[in-house]
Amino acid sequence: MKKGKGNMNKYFEFEKLGTNFKTEFIAGLTTFLAMAYILFVNPHTLSATGMDQGALFTATALAAAIGSLVMGIVAKYPVALAPGMGLNAFFSYTVVLGYGIPWQTALSGVLISGVVLVILTMTGIREMIINAIPESLKYAVSAGIGLFIAFVGLINAGFVVDNDATLVGIGDLTSPTVMLAIFGLLISSILLTIGIRAGIFYGMIITSIVGMIFGLVPHPTGIKDIIGPVPSLEPTFGQSLLHLQDIFSIEMLVVILTFMFVDFFDTAGTLMAVANQAGIMENGKLPRAGRALTADSSGTVFGAILGTSSTTSYVESTAGVAVGGKSGLTAVVAAIFFLLSLVFSPLLEIVTSQVTAPALIIVGVLMASNLKYVEWDQIEIAIPAFFTVLMMPLTYSIATGIAVGFIFYPITMLIKGRTKEIHPLMYILAVIFILYFIFLS
Repeated sequence: MKKGKGNMNKYFEFEKLGTNFKTEFIAGLTTFLAMAYILFVNPHTLSATGMDQGALFTATALAAAIGSLVMGIVAKYPVALAPGMGLNAFFSYTVVLGYGIPWQTALSGVLISGVVLVILTMTGIREMIINAIPESLKYAVSAGIGLFIAFVGLINAGFVVDNDATLVGIGDLTSPTVMLAIFGLLISSILLTIGIRAGIFYGMIITSIVGMIFGLVPHPTGIKDIIGPVPSLEPTFGQSLLHLQDIFSIEMLVVILTFMFVDFFDTAGTLMAVANQAGIMENGKLPRAGRALTADSSGTVFGAILGTSSTTSYVESTAGVAVGGKSGLTAVVAAIFFLLSLVFSPLLEIVTSQVTAPALIIVGVLMASNLKYVEWDQIEIAIPAFFTVLMMPLTYSIATGIAVGFIFYPITMLIKGRTKEIHPLMYILAVIFILYFIFLS
């Protein structure tokens, strides 16, 4: 036993990092709790496409476990992975419900985006592409996705509804279900404000309990309503492989590019944030960056085969780092807890849209904080950034927001005379997105 623990200490470099098994275990549990909401939010979001919710629960947990294991063991980063927020909303509401693309074909798009990312990472091209996209647009994309997610959450909560005169309007705030969602939002906000990192997850639990008390949420009648057999993956497993022949269109090209870009930004930003907080940066650079990016891309490939949208690194990993996590063991422990959570699928019946809606809104708030990094005092940068952010919620499409922003950027920069700052790739992307609007709008 001691020998095994010694080997673990040596492999994860506990002494070098100034950590130990106990600290890493607590950090892994903390990270899991901070992102456990995805186990219920992701199936609920993706099930809007008609996908089986039980299969989605299993796929979510397994994708998170596999991605986190690879990240922890291969890259040795204290970063956990799971199907990404924003990417799941794009998958459901834009690609499937908006474009009318079957979810099976959409999964094929996710798979291809993951495979391409693995290739781009291994060849070093991924880093070059990341550097080609201006920082302002990266932040704008992240913030825009935040607004989009929050908008979806407000709709799911019943707080925002259709209005013939103004397109959207406020819902019936006296409705018990809307009041429950508002309560959930207040609770999650309070918990996060007082410094509880897993506030979103705990907020969902408290909201569910209150919903049960008032008869708004199904009430468990026994242990079988809490713990049950692992739902079958059969409805979703391998569908991405069976529909690869359906991805050859300009529409799917835009979809795949969007999956890739968002994953680009999410991963790069998260890894930098976590590495900085953990104090594992070396001369201002990410150690083992290639391994970390490969782990992230591989997670997307595995997730697509299992039957879920893109898997990405979670910034909630900073919660584990905050309590001392510094090694890959933190991610491994989080992965183990995701595997253990597979038996809690019956709770999907309890976690209704009113329970998950506050999580969407809060995540939107956290992502929108990136707006502070946009150089708003430079109009040539502010215009493309603004349209990127604005068009996502207003057109109900993440892809449209990215497209508009990427078209405006080279135009405003050219007019300003800052041609040397425009990477050639940005011109190519602008042309692709112009063709996207010509042929698909």
